[in-house]
Amino acid sequence: MCGRATLTNEDFEGIAAELDAEYAAEDAALYRPRYNIAPSDLHWIVESGADRRVLRPAVWGYRASGGRPLINVRGEQVGSGRGFRDAFQGRRCLVVTDGFFEWDASKAPFWFHRADKKLVLLAGLFQPPASEAGAPSGPPQPPRPRFTILTTQPNRVVAPVHDRMPVIVPPAAIDEWLTAAPAAAASLIRSAPDDTLIATPVSKRVGSVKNDDPAVLAPPDPEPPKPTQRSLF
Repeated sequence: MCGRATLTNEDFEGIAAELDAEYAAEDAALYRPRYNIAPSDLHWIVESGADRRVLRPAVWGYRASGGRPLINVRGEQVGSGRGFRDAFQGRRCLVVTDGFFEWDASKAPFWFHRADKKLVLLAGLFQPPASEAGAPSGPPQPPRPRFTILTTQPNRVVAPVHDRMPVIVPPAAIDEWLTAAPAAAASLIRSAPDDTLIATPVSKRVGSVKNDDPAVLAPPDPEPPKPTQRSLF
């Protein structure tokens, strides 16, 4: 499962240039660095436009037939045609991050990211914008696409922490993922090579979605010393 992510780069134009993607000025005004992206948040995806890649904001949570927003979908499921057939045929996207979080069995969080801190592009599916109700006291929100992240078996870096990992699309395969026939795109649904990511233990502050600042990526607090037993004699 991938339920938290980061995009810490302050240079939105640099991100767009790295992705060779166009964007709308009104969308760019929404950008800010993120240290704790969570489901239901507005985040950034890349889709294939008429003649160029498009970078745009979307809501994390794909509304399936039952209405429940799905933040992750098993890549093996969509790659074999056992669900999301239309989306996999024509609505594949990249979820733009520079890392993601997972928790181990002891609830310790780890940030998985590239050693060079460059983008980590996650394979996703999106659905077209639909009208969304605004807050009870606020105006209706502009229609936004919704997305989910595909997962697969973990590589040897992620496996000690979690039994699934996001599907990571290498930069050289961006167009293949976005525009190729489903059979070709399905070949990209696999574990990332072991040297793609490193695992960094981070602060438990990431556990609260209210914490979205650089301190989330700080080293974990040291464990308090265990009390020593004193003899009564």
